[in-house]
Amino acid sequence: MKTRINGRPKKKKNVRGVPRVSQFSPRGNPGRPDEVVIAVAGYEAIRLADHLDMTQKEAAAMMGVSQQSFSRIVREARRSVADAIVNAKILRIED
Repeated sequence: MKTRINGRPKKKKNVRGVPRVSQFSPRGNPGRPDEVVIAVAGYEAIRLADHLDMTQKEAAAMMGVSQQSFSRIVREARRSVADAIVNAKILRIED
């Protein structure tokens, strides 16, 4: 039996702004809407780039990741947030 390699180990990201609320739910959508989950690192990336208006280079340094990694994290988080807003889904933030 071959051992399967799952890629590079995950690097710990520095997160300073832990969310006060971990879930947002749409109003006016009857029933149980679908759910979108973003990681705390994605929340932090959006907070630094969009809320605090930092450059990607500054935000990447704050999180302790490369600029390329930061770009990927923030792009995925923005896509998830947009999906939740456009499609009236619950947005959940978790580790």
